[in-house]
Amino acid sequence: AMYGGGPGPGFPPMLELNDGVKIPQIGLGVYLSTGKKGKDAIKTALSLGYRHVDSAIFYENEAEVGEALRESKQMVDRKDVFVTSKLWSDNHGSKAAVRAVESSLKAMKTPYIDLYLIHSPYGGDLVSTYAALHKMKAAGKLRSVGVSNFGVQHLEGLRKAGLPTPSVNQIELHPWLQQGEIVDYCKAHHITIEAYSPLTKGEWLDDAKLGKIAAKHKRSPAQILIRWSLQKGFVVLPKSTNPKRIAENFKLHDFELDKEDMEALKRFDAGKHCTWDPTSTPWNG
Repeated sequence: AMYGGGPGPGFPPMLELNDGVKIPQIGLGVYLSTGKKGKDAIKTALSLGYRHVDSAIFYENEAEVGEALRESKQMVDRKDVFVTSKLWSDNHGSKAAVRAVESSLKAMKTPYIDLYLIHSPYGGDLVSTYAALHKMKAAGKLRSVGVSNFGVQHLEGLRKAGLPTPSVNQIELHPWLQQGEIVDYCKAHHITIEAYSPLTKGEWLDDAKLGKIAAKHKRSPAQILIRWSLQKGFVVLPKSTNPKRIAENFKLHDFELDKEDMEALKRFDAGKHCTWDPTSTPWNG
C-alpha cells in the first residue's frame, strides 16, 4: 500500500542494532541543511515516508530537526522517527560530553535522542567520552551509543578498555571507497555500518561505468549507489534538500541490483575519499 507518497510499510527495512534498538535502513543526511531550507527538507522527507534523520552538533541544525518533528506531529509521532546526533571533538572528556548531550536535547526539545555518536576520533579522550555517553544512555537520555569515522585501531581501543561494543560505526562508504578492513571488523563484532556520503558528494555520479548500470535498470546513478549500500547491509544516509531528489533517493524498493551489477560495483573500489578521513588517525584513548 502506498502511504504518504512513500513505498509503504516494510520499506525501508528496519535493522536491529547489537543493543536491540531498531533503525530504519535509510536516513536523511542533513549536513549543511540549516534554517528553513533544512527544516523543510526534513518535513518533506517525513511526508515521503523517511523515518530516520542523521544530524550532529557540528551541523548546527539540531534545532531545525526538533522543529521539523514538532511541525510534522499530525503525521508522525516522535517515537516513530529515529534521530541521530553526534558529539563534536571539542566536547570530548566525560564532563564535556554530558554537557553536549544535554545541549543536543535542549536544542531539539526532545526528552531523548535515538542514537548518539562520537563524531570522530579527533579530540582523543575516547574512553572517558564513550563511557560518559553510556551513562547518558543508562539515564534514558540516549537509546543507543555508537561511533563515527573510527578505524579498526579505535574500535579495538574501546574493546580493550572493556567498554560496550558500539552499536554503529558511521563511515564514508560508496563503491569507490569500500573500506574492507573496517567493514570486516564491524561485521565480525556485530557493529552495524552506516554509510555517509553514499553519493560521493556528487563527485562520481557521472561515472560512465555507473551510468551503464543505471541505464540497464532505467534508474538514476544516485539510486544505484544507494541501492548498493542497502544490498551490502549498510544503513545509508543520502543527503539532499531538493524535494525531487529526496523522493528519488527513497524510491528503491521496486528494483534490485543483480549479482553481475554487484560484481561490477565491487571492482570500482579505489580507496578514494570524497571528504575527510579520520579513520587513519592513531588510537588516542
